[in-house]
Amino acid sequence: MNIRFYNARILTMEESRDIFQGELWVDGNTISYCGTLENIPDVEKNTPFDREIDLQGNLIIPGFKNAHTHSAMTFLRSYADDMPLSDWLNKQIFPMEAKLTEDDIYTLSKLGIMEYLTSGITANFDMYVNSDAIAHASVDTGFRTVIVSGLNNFVHSLEGMEDCYNKYNHFHPLISYQLGFHAEYTTNESLLKGVADLAHKYQAPVFTHNSETLSEVNDCKSRTGMTPTAYLDSLGVFDYGGGGYHCVYFHENDIGIFKEKGMSVITNPASNLKLASGIAPIKRYLDEGINLAIGTDGPASNNCLDMFREMFLVTGLAKVTEKDASAVDAIEVLKAATLGGAKAMGLNNSMTLSKGNFADLTVINLHKPNMQPLNHLVKNIVYSGSKDNIYLTMVNGKILYENGEFFIGEDAEDIYEKCNKIINRMK
Repeated sequence: MNIRFYNARILTMEESRDIFQGELWVDGNTISYCGTLENIPDVEKNTPFDREIDLQGNLIIPGFKNAHTHSAMTFLRSYADDMPLSDWLNKQIFPMEAKLTEDDIYTLSKLGIMEYLTSGITANFDMYVNSDAIAHASVDTGFRTVIVSGLNNFVHSLEGMEDCYNKYNHFHPLISYQLGFHAEYTTNESLLKGVADLAHKYQAPVFTHNSETLSEVNDCKSRTGMTPTAYLDSLGVFDYGGGGYHCVYFHENDIGIFKEKGMSVITNPASNLKLASGIAPIKRYLDEGINLAIGTDGPASNNCLDMFREMFLVTGLAKVTEKDASAVDAIEVLKAATLGGAKAMGLNNSMTLSKGNFADLTVINLHKPNMQPLNHLVKNIVYSGSKDNIYLTMVNGKILYENGEFFIGEDAEDIYEKCNKIINRMK
């Protein structure tokens, strides 16, 4: 389908390109033009379109990338709150997850995708059990998903992870797969060495929960004499890069390893606050040139899959911890939510609104009180933006959400009903 967005403000996120008034054209699943009306080549001025959308001055930006989540945990939203992390995991989350079926995960993942779309998120980095259910939920809704293994001592295997790596990197254009494991403290050394072997075999990055809590770091040091980052690096896990989710408690050596190996820090501020895990040193990571991405974490620990809330917390918490109101500028936060996430997830063709890139974008409704006056649109997005400002979300050239309506192949109310039946069955 060929779609023309016109009368638009456009922020491509390309380096040194400011917001401009212009048009963006979509041909199939890619961007065929992004520029001013005056610069449209003569040979393209009579291009036929299936649909032309007057954006009335609203803003097009690249879609946000949710760089860490567990989508199917929607069934535990507001189910086990106000508990310490260890009790939350072991007494509530793990026992309930054991009751899930593949069909459950498929439906629950769809619910998560719906919420991503309402937040302008066009891709997620999903770590959960049953990759097949996740992949099919994403393909059936038209959403872009990077699946990452959650290998640990209790679920999955090295052989299974390798099979998934080969299968889902050739499964569908919307799906890709990265090597990973749940965390150092849930994965024995034999498995970790196996992960390192696979990273070397495929010259692939590896992703994991890393240094989320102080007790996690101290326990690892007691067992291995090293921090989680240093220990995993000593096994060769990060020889081809990768990233860590949370990264709240880093030592100097940990920062050095991430910098040397070109790794990504994926911060999850809302989840870290709700579980009292701590506040990551975001300014330091940015100062060291480490790629920063933003994730919501799962809907059981957050409980909201909202990139606007995450962006505000990233900068707001940094300002408090640094005691510096200029710390972590909103522009850097927007980069983390778009470019940084895409880089961490390996979505190089979904980073900017550039000709030839995938048409993964969102439209910000500026005709709302919280976006007026138009003093600085990027600052508005980060400091005053909300889901209410998402007018449209497009993934791979298809509009999946527009003006409050979903276009994902299934009625929203049917999905809500199925999800409530799932959790009611388990109680």
